[in-house]
Amino acid sequence: MSIVVQKFGGTSVADAERIRRAAKKAVDTKRSGLQVVMVVSARGKKTDELVGLAAEITAKPRPREMDMLLSTGEQESVALMAMAVHELGEEAISLTGAQIGVRTDGSHTEARIISISTQRMKDALDAGQIVIAAGFQGVDEDFNITTLGRGGSDTTAAALAAALDADLCEIYTDVEGVYTTDPRVVTSATKVECVSYDEMLELASLGAGVMHSRSIEFAKKYRVSLRVKPSFMDGPGTLISPEPAEPAPRVTGLAFVRSEARVSLIGIPDQPGVMNRIFSLLSDNRISVDMVVQNVGVAGTANVSFTVAEDDLENTLTVAKTATDDLGGVVQHNANLSKVSVVGHGMQTHTGVAAQMFRVLADNSVNIHIVTTSEIKISVLIDHDLCDRAVNAVHEEFQVAHQNEQTPQVGVPSESPRKRTRKDTSELEADIVSRLSGMEEIVVSDIYSDTDQARVTITQLDDHPGVAAEVFFAVADGGILVDMIIQNVALDGKANISFTVPGGDVARTIEVLRDPLQRHRDAQVSCDESIGKISVVGIGLRSHTDVGARMFHALGDGGINVQMVNTSEIKVSVVVAADQTDTALTALRMSFNLSQDEAT
Repeated sequence: MSIVVQKFGGTSVADAERIRRAAKKAVDTKRSGLQVVMVVSARGKKTDELVGLAAEITAKPRPREMDMLLSTGEQESVALMAMAVHELGEEAISLTGAQIGVRTDGSHTEARIISISTQRMKDALDAGQIVIAAGFQGVDEDFNITTLGRGGSDTTAAALAAALDADLCEIYTDVEGVYTTDPRVVTSATKVECVSYDEMLELASLGAGVMHSRSIEFAKKYRVSLRVKPSFMDGPGTLISPEPAEPAPRVTGLAFVRSEARVSLIGIPDQPGVMNRIFSLLSDNRISVDMVVQNVGVAGTANVSFTVAEDDLENTLTVAKTATDDLGGVVQHNANLSKVSVVGHGMQTHTGVAAQMFRVLADNSVNIHIVTTSEIKISVLIDHDLCDRAVNAVHEEFQVAHQNEQTPQVGVPSESPRKRTRKDTSELEADIVSRLSGMEEIVVSDIYSDTDQARVTITQLDDHPGVAAEVFFAVADGGILVDMIIQNVALDGKANISFTVPGGDVARTIEVLRDPLQRHRDAQVSCDESIGKISVVGIGLRSHTDVGARMFHALGDGGINVQMVNTSEIKVSVVVAADQTDTALTALRMSFNLSQDEAT
């Protein structure tokens, strides 16, 4: 019999009436002929209440005891839910994380799932019971209660669906599904009917609050079908699927993170091993880095910037100071920043998406501090107090609420789209997953190189709103498809921008930039046609803090200097010298234990 996992969040079980409503959904599903596993969060503000109680006792509670305390919220919910199912005439059993068989590592308050024992759940399902599982929790090898951290109940639901080989995992929430952006900020935001795993991974990591990225990682890794549905009404919600909608809209959604902090290491040596030292320190201190920007080196030095959550800023500055004490250079930082990002598979095949985003920001007097991109994402770092203005303006410009069909095209469809021809990795990923020792380990499914691109760098641009738009509208109007875009923090009122284009388009790129750069008296353009781009592709690359450290350690040991860096949820790319490409490729494959047969 087919299994359906249904997850109900805190607002969906906040009071007795909502608990009854959730119970009825599960009962109706069971009576339709399916086996049902419910995953339930703590009720409403229960977790906040428990945190407050702990604060009344001590300012520094030990993580183990916090896990013991916080896990009681879900235990209360599952017991009440079982009672509600019984009242509707069906059999149910409530189970804690330990009783389900969720085994985790020992990282209290942010544990990762190692394995799930499914026999007890299967026995209960076969006996005609609805299984009601406590989300957010498990036990380590010493039977200490652990909690899974932010989004833990979503993670539990996706993990149970994977372990049970469920046909579907339904995530019930207090909204109708996944929206083009936060409807509390943009009133014209609308529900998306279908979104791909990769798009949802990017949106979740960028602040789209419907689901946490760890749950999407599980779904992608184990091919779990996900549907986000409203708990307060009947409705289809949003399907999260392996492939994007066809035809893929250029922009599927827009996400933002309000509270980011930027840390810059200025004037560090431009030589092999430097990025390794920086990211090893960050990994050792379990600091999760978001946007990563590295300028092309000038006169033997380079500038590296990255963003972290504002809560991590103090610890990050300590780590950054340690790095500059070793390497030289100075540390700069800025808080009160926000990140705004557009995501969509369609931008892989059309020029001008970045230009259009930069232009609308300039028209609304929003200056860009940092830019990073991936194949399906463009992210900008802006001032915190301009976040809502930027989000509304960009959303309106792309008309993602109308699926882009009515949006005027900027630039032209590329004759050589950025999509890379590569074998289907689903079988390969499944084989790698089967060999994992823990369910939440990273999966690196491919490491490949591209030596057909060239780098264009513009230095000494006057830093003002619209400077990036001037550059990329000219490039888009020339029909040139841009891949990596990097803009680091401006120094002394001057901005530098680097980007990559197909190698055959370098001369045309320089030509189309001639007019816009005349307005920047000090601007200089350089290009390098002898570069190689190395990309590490997989699942869990950003949620595991050691990925960057492993990459840069391998490259540093090989004497390979990193010129540019791009990061996303599913890919980390670096630019190196062309003559070091093969060496870099071999070093990274060895670092991530990916054989030549497993790589494309």
